[in-house]
Amino acid sequence: MEGLRLDIVTPDKVVLQADVDYVGASGVDGQFGLMPSHAAMLSALNIGDLYYRQGGATKWVFVSGGFAQIADNKVTILAEAAELAADIDVDRAEQAKARAEQRLSDPKPDTDVHRAELALTRAIARIRVARR
Repeated sequence: MEGLRLDIVTPDKVVLQADVDYVGASGVDGQFGLMPSHAAMLSALNIGDLYYRQGGATKWVFVSGGFAQIADNKVTILAEAAELAADIDVDRAEQAKARAEQRLSDPKPDTDVHRAELALTRAIARIRVARR
């Protein structure tokens, strides 16, 4: 194989299995790109977007953190949640964003601020990926 094998897996399902030319992702230490014959590595991922190139097309995926592992031209993404751009329900993401913003703008004594911040980050990332 001349390209990379990309597998994106969550606890619930296999989101994607594809042969690709390139993978770009946001690791906790910054953006990184993976091409064929890349050195073996493991990286923790941020909540955000991941993209891959197949032929001349660039495709986007929302990833809710997790890990990326590359070895022997195989990229494995293990994520808590992941969605292909075409599968994202933008209305639902917009509603989640509004709820999180409301919780953060007027926190109650029992509001888990950290959880609301993570919900807002996920919602914004899902919306951004869906609109690409």
